[in-house]
Amino acid sequence: MSTDLSEVMPVRYRVEQFLRALTAQHAISEQRIEQLAKILSPEARALFVRQAPQDQRHALAVYETLCQQGRTHAGLLTAALLHDVGKAAAQLPPWQRGLFVLAERFAPHALDGAAQGQPRGWRSSFTRYARHAEIGARWAEEAGCSLLTVDLIRRHEAPMRTCRTEEDRLLAALQAADSAN
Repeated sequence: MSTDLSEVMPVRYRVEQFLRALTAQHAISEQRIEQLAKILSPEARALFVRQAPQDQRHALAVYETLCQQGRTHAGLLTAALLHDVGKAAAQLPPWQRGLFVLAERFAPHALDGAAQGQPRGWRSSFTRYARHAEIGARWAEEAGCSLLTVDLIRRHEAPMRTCRTEEDRLLAALQAADSAN
């Protein structure tokens, strides 16, 4: 019986991601956050800091990937740093987040109900996590981020059907950098 590498690699990546999340104990240094001042307004920096350490590190990796590709659009770079900020609403410990990520990969239909209805009871954290893109977009809008940044955050997990507009091209770049990190 042969193993399809396209199935093994995502599993391995998710397991490694889970282990990195468990070991991400410390937030990004104030010095590194200050370097982001040229991209993020004070309100947006406050959102960035609100993220869990593993989300801060992931956001920086997405941002740096885009910068290495020569991307300079401020709205895109801001979205890279804030695309997962809505996960902070869930307040899930790393091990529960890891279970959620693995369930997304192996049993996505089992989680469909988590995004439905009002976030109540034991499911409330999972509901917020499942809706993190919408929550993050709302927070970014409240923080005064551009409409483009807000839309990129809102759509960062949405499947791309076409790539016709500049916003679509920026979204495709964000999604590719997000997937690579």
